[in-house]
Formats: sequence, C-alpha cells, structure tokens
Amino acid sequence: MSEPADKTLIDPPFASDYLASRTRFRAATEAAGFELRAYPIGLTGPRGEELTVDFAVQGDPGAKRVVVVSSGTHGIEGFYGGAVQTAVLENELAKGWQRPAGTRVVFVHAVNPYGFAYIRRVNEDNIDLNRNFVKSTRTYSGAPEDYARLDDLLNPVSPPTAMDPFLARAGVQLAKHGFKALKNAIAQGQYEFPKGLFFGGKGPSKSLQILAEALPPLVAGAERVVHLDFHTGMGKWGTYVLAVDFPNDSPRVERLRREFGPKAVQGLDPNGVLYEINGSLGGWLQDQFPGLEYDCMLAEYGTHHVIEVLTAMREENRAHQYASHGSAIHLAAKRRFKEAFCPESRAWQADSVRDGRKLVRQALATLSG
Repeated sequence: MSEPADKTLIDPPFASDYLASRTRFRAATEAAGFELRAYPIGLTGPRGEELTVDFAVQGDPGAKRVVVVSSGTHGIEGFYGGAVQTAVLENELAKGWQRPAGTRVVFVHAVNPYGFAYIRRVNEDNIDLNRNFVKSTRTYSGAPEDYARLDDLLNPVSPPTAMDPFLARAGVQLAKHGFKALKNAIAQGQYEFPKGLFFGGKGPSKSLQILAEALPPLVAGAERVVHLDFHTGMGKWGTYVLAVDFPNDSPRVERLRREFGPKAVQGLDPNGVLYEINGSLGGWLQDQFPGLEYDCMLAEYGTHHVIEVLTAMREENRAHQYASHGSAIHLAAKRRFKEAFCPESRAWQADSVRDGRKLVRQALATLSG
C-alpha cells in the first residue's frame, strides 16, 4: 500500500481526553465508510459520558485476511493508540482510498475505556488488562515469589509523600538481584494483591468478555490475522518495538521480521528484553483461535526511562487508592503519570503517530501481498 499524501496530522496531535478521542474516532469512522459497533461497559466517565469499547469494521464477512488495530488496552495509553487509529482513518482509509481486496479491517478503540477516561493504566477493578487475558490452561491465582517480597516497596498503603525513599530502596534491590530478575518479578503479572501494580484480576474482566463476544465473528473464515495493539511506556524515547508471544527463534517471529523489520520484532527470550507475561492479550488470542494464524503484536512506543515510568505508576496507584480524589497530591500524581505514558512533547506525539501509521500501512501491505 503506497504512502498517501499527508492530511493535517491530528491537530492537536493527541485528544484532550477519552471523550474527545472517541468523538473524533467515531467521526473518522463514519467519514471512511466503516461500520461502528459500540459495546458499553456499564459505567460512565468524568463528564457523565457512557464508557464504551468501539469497533469500526470494513470489509466482507469471511475475508481471508484481517487487520485488527486496537488501542487503550492499558487505558492511559489510549491517547496514543486512539491518535494513530484516527490518523489512519482520516488519511489512509478515508473515502476515496481502496482497501486491499479480500481484506477486512477492524479498529478497536479503547479496550479499557475506564482507564482511558480516568487517567489510569488499569480498569475499574484495578486490573491490568494485559495480565487479565488468562489462557484456558491457567487460573487467576498466584504471584511471583519476589513480588510478595517487594509488595511493601511497590504498593505502600499511604498517599504519595514529598520525601519518598523509593528510588534508594529500589537501587538496593537492583544491586542485589539485577534488573532482569526484578523486571520478571514485578511486571510478569500477579493475582494476589488486588490494590497492587500489575494485578491480573480474579476472573475475566468486562473488556475480555466484550472481545470474546465481538471478535470471533469478525475474523470467522480468515486464514491469517495481523493484530497491532498499541502501547506506550516501554523502551527508548521515540522508538518502538513489536513484541510477540512466540519464541524469539521461531519461524513465526522470523516471518514477522521479514515483513515488519528485523530490528522491530522481538519474541520471547528468557535472557533478552522480553519475557512471557501471564494473561497477555496475544497469548489469549492464540488460545481463542487455535486453527488460525493469528499474529498479535504489541506495538510499544518508548517514552521516559523505565525507572521514571515505574515511579509514576507507583505514585498514581498510591494516589488513587489512598489520597483524596481531586486533591493537590492526587492531581500531581495524575500529571506525572500522564507524562510518563503520553508525553506533552509535540515532536514525540507527531513522530509516534507517524510511525504508528507506518505500521498499519505495513500490516495492510503484508496481507494484500
């Protein structure tokens, strides 16, 4: 698929909030000739708006090739993913553009609308959705042994304070155990600390139930699906990786590297950057569609240093759990948290949307070929 002449790129680059993102997404969906399907989660946003997971669909039922583009699995990261989706709809897939023959295109806006609306990474039950998509062979139980040991460091039962020894204490843990060991212990996913970071829940979330209901009919009859799930917060500033739930040396990863670039695609490697996440969306999709070549790639766009991102996550969670909502402490934690996952830098925003659009074009071109 050739690169189109650029129209105005999301101005401002990112929406001001969930409702603005959804409004523009729906308008772009209509203008591009997509069918819109909205699934309420039964809650309202800060302005009383109904919170929904929105599907935009174009292409014949039973298409052999399907491109799925999702945003906001981690709510706050919907600012980025929603901007990419809207830019693609307004440019690549606007009226007058030809969708590749035999291909169906599906956009899923705000998989976690609550987190998007309330500036959280998690949903209304403090569930990290990318730890909630538990395969049929696993249960919603357990936690890494080291997570339990680090619980009081990661999840203090008090509001944020100006004098916080977290960085010093974290430095001691890094020196004793190493970054990889701590990364695996903290971020792999846990099911025993409901108010803690990376909590995967005690059962299927509403968002999981919606995807389980809405997605199968949209990919029925397909031979291959390429799914881009947009995220932010991990990796070097202004760069991206495509993380997949296959071993790093597997044929699937090698093929995706040929299609999307050898440096971009990263598979699971116990000694490398990526590791298996409990309850990941990609693993769950493979479990849901065992007879289908379903390639789900977590498209992660880098922001600030990993220590700053983790610090901001910890502070926001403390403020949400233990500070008065709307207080100076609460609002300061939200501002820092938003900057960690949605930087105010207009250059970062423009570059990230440009690269996201490129990835969607690559997915369409791969399947059209």
